[in-house]
Amino acid sequence: MIALIHDVTLTIGIFSVLQLKFDLTIIAALLTIVGYSLNDTVVVFDRVRENLRRYKKMELKDLLSLSINETLSRTVMTSFTTLIALIALLVLGGDVIRGFVFAMTWGIIVGTYSSVFVASTILMHLGVKRDWSKNSKGAGTKYANIDA
Repeated sequence: MIALIHDVTLTIGIFSVLQLKFDLTIIAALLTIVGYSLNDTVVVFDRVRENLRRYKKMELKDLLSLSINETLSRTVMTSFTTLIALIALLVLGGDVIRGFVFAMTWGIIVGTYSSVFVASTILMHLGVKRDWSKNSKGAGTKYANIDA
């Protein structure tokens, strides 16, 4: 969630700094950015989950690095092909779609960055439950005993 808030905040911030028009198409772009970033983060975390089961003794920092390296080519290729389509829309599209395309382009760049660097760093600081066979209270995270 923090990585998604990061993406949306930076996108709104760039519109504020550059004093660009903010309309309904920009809101649609923000929702699309959230979906794109969420999908990207899920792919990385799914690989982390698979590697947690495969490498039970590996440190979390090394496991996160391995998982990111395994998904990095997929992440970069997906972002690059999406950016090619967005740049084509930016060049060939009209003024009506220009704000949407700018927001999407910025959001894809920020979303790719946050799913690789921001989300995994937050996961490393929060910790993760390593042993799924035991039901030990508070295992895995330093925030496990907090009552909600």
